[in-house]
Amino acid sequence: MTTATATGAPAGRTASAGLAHAFVDTGVLTGRSLRHILRSPDTIITTAVTPIALLLLFVFVFGGAIRTGSSASYVDYLLPGILLITIASGVAYTAYRLFLDMQGGVFERFQSMPIARSSVLWAHVLTSVVANLVSVAIVIGVALLVGFRSGAGIGAWLAVAGILTLFTLALTWLAVIAGLTAKSVDGASAFSYPLIFLPFLSSAFVPTDSMPGPVAWFAEHQPVTAIVDTIRALLAQQSVGGEIWIALAWLVGALVLAYGLAVVVDRRRRR
Repeated sequence: MTTATATGAPAGRTASAGLAHAFVDTGVLTGRSLRHILRSPDTIITTAVTPIALLLLFVFVFGGAIRTGSSASYVDYLLPGILLITIASGVAYTAYRLFLDMQGGVFERFQSMPIARSSVLWAHVLTSVVANLVSVAIVIGVALLVGFRSGAGIGAWLAVAGILTLFTLALTWLAVIAGLTAKSVDGASAFSYPLIFLPFLSSAFVPTDSMPGPVAWFAEHQPVTAIVDTIRALLAQQSVGGEIWIALAWLVGALVLAYGLAVVVDRRRRR
């Protein structure tokens, strides 16, 4: 009995120590990645430029010709889709930075050090979450300047932040797969183009009932529409209905699948 307790205790302590070690390693490497971004803030600025340009274009050029069936201003209708485009644009930099780290031998150096293997990828992922949420905040700031208004309470804003964080995590793990498997710099970031285009085939810019039949069917059944409609309802203080559960199912499913595939790809790469 005494022997079992004595031999079991160190195992438990070792597991706890390993988990703590992984958290510390991830924190250190995330700090390294964030310092790179702080030394080159143009990454965040560049990520926000295209969505801001789209926001201004649709609000001031096309907005007057688009009927949304709502009394709210078009910028209020448009903003949720623009936020998703901001994130889809931003995650391309994760694949790009990951590819450069691999080509520069950084991964090999980390593998020779006594650090948790998972910490390297998680550092890139957490850096992406921070950088993209900053870009999202910049875009929301510009939207406020051009007329966006919301009476949503703190709970609704926290729900929106949670949905955007889940969206960022899911897309970032897809970016990890692209960064690990790419053969060139262009290939590492090109994966994001379909993700940026997807909101255009959703309810992000116009109601789906204004689209031709097959396009409307696709728009109504793809994940971006459920996510956009949920965010829009939260910001407009409207009932989210069942859309929020559809959005969460898509987000969690995509996150789990992307994370699992990224882990498999990383393990094969290390062999």
